[in-house]
Amino acid sequence: MSTRKHKVLPKAETLIEALPWLTRHHGKTVVVKFGGNAMVDEELKAAFAQDVVFLRHAGLKPVVVHGGGPQINAHLDKLGLVSEFKAGLRVTTDEAMDVVRMVLAGQVQRELVGLLNRHGPIAVGMTGEDAHTMTATKRYAEMDGERVDIGRVGEITEVDTGAVQALLDDGRIPVISSIARSADDGDGNGVYNINADLAAAALAAALGAETLIVLTDVEGLYADWPNSDEVISRLTASELEKLLPDLASGMVPKMEGCLHAVRNGVNTARVLDGRVQHSILLEIFTDEGIGTMIVPDEGERE
Repeated sequence: MSTRKHKVLPKAETLIEALPWLTRHHGKTVVVKFGGNAMVDEELKAAFAQDVVFLRHAGLKPVVVHGGGPQINAHLDKLGLVSEFKAGLRVTTDEAMDVVRMVLAGQVQRELVGLLNRHGPIAVGMTGEDAHTMTATKRYAEMDGERVDIGRVGEITEVDTGAVQALLDDGRIPVISSIARSADDGDGNGVYNINADLAAAALAAALGAETLIVLTDVEGLYADWPNSDEVISRLTASELEKLLPDLASGMVPKMEGCLHAVRNGVNTARVLDGRVQHSILLEIFTDEGIGTMIVPDEGERE
């Protein structure tokens, strides 16, 4: 007597494939940097929220750090202000900083928290200013060997994880805007715009996260762009460091963040194509993965 082969069997096989990864990551903190097209496409936004909620219900502790480049650009355009970038970083005047603060904390964060909370009362929004979570000093860009002033852009010097950890311990998903309090202003009331890739990396390191995930608009790190579209699936911190000087300016903060993370206690950093629905789940819970994974050098691993 033959056994009927059910059409849904492949679904069970997919779940079984995920089992060792569920076991490995259970209880671990995962910091996800949300950005790129995933921030403006409605289907991608919804899929991202589903992925993050899935991580939480699967026993992981996700933390979301976001920027808001497309939304900031749109608002600056409405005000007649020019969007300018140097060495991959946004030039942020005092006037632009007001826009950045408003858009990140008042628009992007609120929308993302709302998407996550469709699945239950689990997401809580905050900025790097709140509870002194992120403190920064003024950052300068390096262009052709020269130091360039890019305004109210900061470099994180201190991370206080207390508020974030309290939310995680309470089963919440922290959603954090990449703004930091200024250590340069005497009254402590000033703020800096922080590149979201670098903010996510600093927070991942401070939390002792299992992994840092950076969503972007490319498939990963290309081996020989623009001559080839072959994606590097895995490389060590030292291998990445050698590639940094030749990377496109937009990729530099992302890869600098990944390098910082794995050099400071994070077990893996992954750059994923945020244009692919459910890319986070495909990367974490399948054997093949879909992006570029950076790991510490042999002597730096746990």
